[in-house]
Amino acid sequence: MTSVHDIARQIVQREGGFVNDPDDPGGATNYGVTIHTLRRLGLDLTGDGRIDTQDVRALTPAQAVDIFVEHYFHRPGIHALPAKLHPSVFDMQVNAGSNAIRILQRLLRDMGHDIAVDGVIGPQTIRAAQIAQDIAPDHLVDAYGIARRNYYYALADRRPASRKYVRRRDGGKGGWITRAEEFITPRYHLSEAEHRARTAGWS
Repeated sequence: MTSVHDIARQIVQREGGFVNDPDDPGGATNYGVTIHTLRRLGLDLTGDGRIDTQDVRALTPAQAVDIFVEHYFHRPGIHALPAKLHPSVFDMQVNAGSNAIRILQRLLRDMGHDIAVDGVIGPQTIRAAQIAQDIAPDHLVDAYGIARRNYYYALADRRPASRKYVRRRDGGKGGWITRAEEFITPRYHLSEAEHRARTAGWS
């Protein structure tokens, strides 16, 4: 089975290097680690007494992996979920914070589990996820990936500045959608026509 460090290294590779997109609420980001994360963790990587864009640039892939494993996998409790969910939920936690857990909780509620949608992995969420995995071992990961994909579309519906992450300039699937579909069985991927129909109402 793929280790958590292997998953984290894949996330780092997927995230890529330094970017500072004004449309991204995360701000300056390197290997998926934002300036807000460095400030929250108090990581002054340049040792100059302040945490700014230069610290983001100074971050190494190995440091990003360690940050993700500790603060985006173990601390939120993703390790307590069924192992098959680890890659997608972990990847989404890096990409969207506690919304990763809320997406799972809403999915579990849709499956009939009476749990809170609070973005916190507690005993009820763990138990509901395990029951869902036992009942539908071949479908839970796909269902989560589809719910994640729907989250991205809905976010772009509400926030036009985010649409460029969902739909390329040529109308094809943007990075968020292709990223979500990396964790979905190919037969559940949207066709290009379905994707274009879903985004047709955007200006």
